[in-house]
Amino acid sequence: MTLAIRAARLKLATVGLVLLAAGSAWGQLRVATWNVSNYTGGRVADIQTSVYALYESRSFSPDIILGQEFFGQNAVNQFRDALNTAAGSPGDWDAVYVDGDGGSEGNVLFYRTSRVNYLSNWVASPSSLPAGPRKVICYKVRLQGYTTNRANLYCYNSHMKAGNGGDDKARRLAEAENIRDNAETVINPAYHFLLGADLNMYTSSEAAYQELTGSQPNNDGRFFDPINTPGYWHDNSYYRFVHTQDPATTYGMDDRYDQMLVSQTLVDGEGFEYIGNPAIPYSTTTWDDPNHSRRCWGNDGTSFNQPLTTTGNTMVGEAIAQALKDLATTAGGHLPVYLDLRVPARIGADESLYFGQVEQGASAEELLAVWNAGDVTLWGVSGLADLSYSFSASTGFTAPDGTYVSSPGGPTEHYTITMDTSTPGVKTGTLTINATGADETSRVLQLTGEVLAPTECPGDCNCDSAVNWRDIDFFVAGMNNNQLGWEAMFLPGEPTCPYANCDVSGDGFVNWRDIDPLVELMNTTCP
Repeated sequence: MTLAIRAARLKLATVGLVLLAAGSAWGQLRVATWNVSNYTGGRVADIQTSVYALYESRSFSPDIILGQEFFGQNAVNQFRDALNTAAGSPGDWDAVYVDGDGGSEGNVLFYRTSRVNYLSNWVASPSSLPAGPRKVICYKVRLQGYTTNRANLYCYNSHMKAGNGGDDKARRLAEAENIRDNAETVINPAYHFLLGADLNMYTSSEAAYQELTGSQPNNDGRFFDPINTPGYWHDNSYYRFVHTQDPATTYGMDDRYDQMLVSQTLVDGEGFEYIGNPAIPYSTTTWDDPNHSRRCWGNDGTSFNQPLTTTGNTMVGEAIAQALKDLATTAGGHLPVYLDLRVPARIGADESLYFGQVEQGASAEELLAVWNAGDVTLWGVSGLADLSYSFSASTGFTAPDGTYVSSPGGPTEHYTITMDTSTPGVKTGTLTINATGADETSRVLQLTGEVLAPTECPGDCNCDSAVNWRDIDFFVAGMNNNQLGWEAMFLPGEPTCPYANCDVSGDGFVNWRDIDPLVELMNTTCP
């Protein structure tokens, strides 16, 4: 992709971000990470208010939640049921829970079944407590309505060791190494993955953070901060708009522990993509950054070193802010962090083209229909990527050159595909639609047709299916076996009958002996 094209796409992606990022996830896929602070059950009203209550048209309303600090399957079930029974909820939540080390706190994938299909999970970082890293789970889901691995999202879920001591940092580093190694070796580098985690890190310079995000000889498993905000976050008012902890107590909001880091494929400017501009750091003057869809839900930037502002909270209002605060029941509680993803386009096209039976030398054309088949009803126009595509045809067929773009919900486009009819026989081939921004990189269509050898009609030298005065000039041009002179009488793409028509006598030559037989056939039609 050229820099100009990518810049244009980033500009377009930014348009409307104020509406998308701050409001409900009406179209795009919204993914969140949330340490729900020692959750053993209950707090139903606070969960429902935090997730589905509206303030100035804004609502959390995620599609996926990567949850930490859940104590047991019963707690997970209660949280899931609270999501499903909330006013405004679609009621389609399910959950997959993996318990922690020795049955202690575990992490969980909550997901909306109408938006994604759960496929599997695995341990990405095995535990070796008390001295080693905590267990990390990778959850594999696929966008609803899609069929290929390019529509998969691999979600790493982690709660790293707290503390700023050497042993604490060593355990976080070991876990980060495991996560990156797993992403590098298990996931195809063309696919899409992210990490939702309570990292418990004070600064981007920590070795564990550099392990996750730094450049290495092999960068297939590298993570990126989509809001491009490195620094020493702890107790630093400069980063007050990205702080996620502690909303509940007088210790106050002063750490960026909770983060979502993404793969390079989610910030490469095409297809399945973070909605925002990863080249621009997050705002230091407003929570409502138009360049990013990432938000810390509830943090309006007015709570530095203070409990979360409730009255007058400009992001979520008093009721939601109070519910979020109440959910973070203990010192060190957390706010949820989310980001929005634009889902890939889908190739829509005719399954095959049949050119029928065509006479040799005649024109053979068929129209190919192509469209962006992304589900606008499910994902919204702004939640779907454009379909960018080109064509390549096998020998014997031709397709238009160039690259074309189809917008979600846009019209069906038609392209002329031609078949070579210079030789007779059954013709078969393929047309490949090469796509970017889609869950398929190519779609192969079958092309078939038959070219019929021309039927002989003695005396019909101009190939109009009749013998008359119009054939005389063509006959004269072809005299003395001058087939090239005869062919020159026709427009490009013709003739559609054999030169042998001029051999009226049938002796294998076109000469003066054919004149009398031609005169005898004048004003007749071909069989």
